[in-house]
Amino acid sequence: MPADLAVIGLGHHGLPLAQAATAAGIATVGFDTDPRPVAELAAGRSPVDGSLSAPEVRRMLAGGFRATTSPVELGRVRTAVLCSPTPLGPDGALDLTAVTGAARALAARLRPHTTVLLESPVPPGTTEGPLRELLEAGSGLRAGRDFHLAYSPGRLDPGNRLHGPAATPKVIGGLTPACTESAAAFYGRFTDKVVRARGPREAETVKLLETNFRHVNIALVNEMAMLCHELGVDLWDVIRCAETKPFGFQAFRPGPGVGGHAVPVERLGAHRPLRLVELAGEVNQRMPRYVVRRAAALLNEHGKSARGARILLLGITYKPDLADREGSPADEIAHRLMDLGAAVSFHDPYVPDWRVREQPVPRADSLYEAAAHADLTVLLQHHRVYDLQGLAVKAQLLLDTRGATPAGSAHRL
Repeated sequence: MPADLAVIGLGHHGLPLAQAATAAGIATVGFDTDPRPVAELAAGRSPVDGSLSAPEVRRMLAGGFRATTSPVELGRVRTAVLCSPTPLGPDGALDLTAVTGAARALAARLRPHTTVLLESPVPPGTTEGPLRELLEAGSGLRAGRDFHLAYSPGRLDPGNRLHGPAATPKVIGGLTPACTESAAAFYGRFTDKVVRARGPREAETVKLLETNFRHVNIALVNEMAMLCHELGVDLWDVIRCAETKPFGFQAFRPGPGVGGHAVPVERLGAHRPLRLVELAGEVNQRMPRYVVRRAAALLNEHGKSARGARILLLGITYKPDLADREGSPADEIAHRLMDLGAAVSFHDPYVPDWRVREQPVPRADSLYEAAAHADLTVLLQHHRVYDLQGLAVKAQLLLDTRGATPAGSAHRL
């Protein structure tokens, strides 16, 4: 059966979209130039940690979803959504290589009246600039006349069952009003609310603002955590009280670093840098070093040296209750502890094995036994399966970087 929708890019951006569309009864094909995710999906497995469970993939397949590496499929759909990754390049700007490659593959097979949507994080101006040029040059068609073109920022919160695709409003900015309405008609098939932006540049900038908002505010509480430790102030109690204010405040909480797939963007080509975002990045990037310093100081206060100390790291994923380790600060923390001469081990119910500097890190099978044996236990991620009160009793020394333990039961960040 011919597909109605092609999702281009079967990673963290594309898989949840394909899942939502398939669940809504939209005949969906997933396209990727990499055969590995296609093979994994065909076998009923998710190719991306923390994205979809195996039962969810199997339900997609049962609903008619199929994955392919054949670009021929791109010429048979009414809607194509580009969800290619755009990691930060060496210059700190978003790398659009995957997006341009996907655009060329689509352009060679683009048919009139197709609706083309971009969801990847990109610099403002990409949709009506480079993307439009590639599609028009490769197809001989005119955007806004022969086919519809729009941008919609991806809004994903992996593992969040309250704010899934249907309950999360979709922002849309089309090249023309007709492009916007065509995109709205598509997203309206599986999203409860559609928000129309003035144009694609405004929609692209929404993603920039949302991502940088998160990182800047996390940086603020991370700095507050360091200051409050010096002052002897319980920051977690401060946040608890501050979040009772019904206006002008949104609670963010500190941690050992910032992970995830939504990276802060400090520079947009030749445009002026976002200085506040640069500073936030500096603060967040130094948090793993701060955690290691606190760990060494705690050991020293209890008459032990970091060299030769047995240190157990709990939770090495970037988000609780998921297997995804993208951007997790655990790698750098373990690396630095090893450099100090510590014997590092880990426990995480979602990660069966872990390597740091190409060396395997020992995995603790018995959590409480490992915590009792370790000179220091460091909670990096609070998975729900952890009984932190029981853990605080068993551990010789516990450093909680998430403020999740009962007050007074552990040393908090």
